[in-house]
Amino acid sequence: MSQHPQKPWGGRFAEALDRLAEAFNNSLAFDRRLVLEDLEASLAHAEMLERQGILTPEEGARIREGLERIREEVLAGTFPWREAYEDVHMNVEARLIELVGEAGGKLHTARSRNDQVATDLRLWLRRELGEVLQAQAALRRALVAEAERHLGVVLPGYTHLQRAQPILLSHWFLAYYEMLTRDAGRVQDALRRMNESPLGAAALAGTGFPIDRHYTAARLGFTRPMANSIDAVASRDFVLEALSALAIGQVHLSRLAEELVLYSSFEFGFVELPDAFATGSSIMPQKKNPDIPELVRGKAGRVVGSLVALLTAVKGLPLAYNKDLQEDKEPLFDAVDTYKASLRLLAAMLPQLKWRPEVMRRAATSGYALATDLADYLARKGLPFREAHRVVGRMVRELHAQGRELETLTLEELQRYHPLFAADALELLDLEAALKSRASYGGTAPERVAEQIQAAKAALGGEDDGAGGI
Repeated sequence: MSQHPQKPWGGRFAEALDRLAEAFNNSLAFDRRLVLEDLEASLAHAEMLERQGILTPEEGARIREGLERIREEVLAGTFPWREAYEDVHMNVEARLIELVGEAGGKLHTARSRNDQVATDLRLWLRRELGEVLQAQAALRRALVAEAERHLGVVLPGYTHLQRAQPILLSHWFLAYYEMLTRDAGRVQDALRRMNESPLGAAALAGTGFPIDRHYTAARLGFTRPMANSIDAVASRDFVLEALSALAIGQVHLSRLAEELVLYSSFEFGFVELPDAFATGSSIMPQKKNPDIPELVRGKAGRVVGSLVALLTAVKGLPLAYNKDLQEDKEPLFDAVDTYKASLRLLAAMLPQLKWRPEVMRRAATSGYALATDLADYLARKGLPFREAHRVVGRMVRELHAQGRELETLTLEELQRYHPLFAADALELLDLEAALKSRASYGGTAPERVAEQIQAAKAALGGEDDGAGGI
């Protein structure tokens, strides 16, 4: 058979690629998403080739004109995608040659698809992580706004999903704000580390052409060119780091979603989800299902799976480029889309939640939630805490058997458990007093939570939401 005329590597081969192999090898279905980045990098590369005298001014002008024409076609939705060209890069190159003739074939001078795709993916991910930071900031603002709006509302705090101690609902919101703030820090770290240019590394060894990698790096907004040409084309740790940040972030959203699922259940009854973020049952007319939080929770497995998939794909790869690295894009694209959608849904839903303060307050005062305050009281009076813990534990056991709560105790009853109890111990059975007593730094006392809200608002006001800080 004759060589395949459509492949850029066809000169080496005497027969066409098998139909099944061609379909298996084809990445156009997903890597066409990189087309604008491919055009951006190609424009920078063409400018550099002309500056270095590798292209004539006329060739450079024609190539730039052709690339701009392709950009217009892409934006207008008229670009002629063709499966025969197997990926986004060859589709762009083939169309360029159609538009400008022989000069278009010179664009690939001093580069390979290996450094080309690594550059495109960094450009794409840099832009997308900037959008992730914006979406994270929007949800963080929503959490702080809700904390401020509900300051003073009480929520039972839990450990082991058992009622533990009363806290402020605002304190609960701010816990998720802190998690999201660390998530944003991880994204910013990933952005800083990935902002180096692989362009010019060529296949793996660099090139003999007199190129200027520092020019293309600066032209594309990278801080520097990557220092090692093998590393430039062989490494995907920048994708892994981004996926790690996204996976941790989605897990945090999953925890928030899980609590909303629990708290909106009939058994808890702390909050009602807005109708616009819930669904009904096809058979049970009374149902209001928390499908949106459940999906946010469920999609954590999807994002974590993307990280594990790529870790598995690269764990045994020899240097430099291997086709396995084509498997980096689909999990990354899906993880970014999933995480951004989850952030935006939660930011839209939180302000519409209908909290039930009276239900939460009743729950916060039942279940012996103030027992620790009585143990702390005895410890402040000089009793070793372990002995104080034992005294109050026996108290709770006996009250539970009688079906009574702590606040029903009289001073005389308290003193039967231990003589160190005095009249001021009864004040500890007041919910507001218990909350105010948690005034250590980071605690749930109203004054501390108010300070945390103001600090969070100040931090959000001084942040750059995008990727400008890389």
